Amino acid sequence: QVQLVESGGGLVQAGGSLRLSCAASGITFSSYSSFAMGWFRQAPGKEREFVAAVSSSRSPYYADSVKGRFTISRDNAKNTVHLQMNSLKPEDTAVYSCAADSNLWNIRYQRNIHYWGQGTQVTVSS
Repeated sequence: QVQLVESGGGLVQAGGSLRLSCAASGITFSSYSSFAMGWFRQAPGKEREFVAAVSSSRSPYYADSVKGRFTISRDNAKNTVHLQMNSLKPEDTAVYSCAADSNLWNIRYQRNIHYWGQGTQVTVSS
């Protein structure tokens, strides 16, 4: 069974940076390489929204709201995916969750995603 565990959340002032990590276990290196990985976030009272997605064979995808500020990357040797968040804004405050699926488009369009992490809180103060 694939498990995803996020880390790196916390409290930061507006304009600051955080780096989130998501470690996948219960999956072989070759299988992990074939998975698409993504980050989503959910703010209080709002629906969960797509943030970024990456596969091993295509350029990353980003939500318009984070383009130019966030960078998603993956380390297949360590079964991890990272989200570097710069120039953070109060509106970035949310629980950020990692997701994995064999289909990149499931991640990109948030449909029938097989695996989810528990989430990590990111709070940006003004």
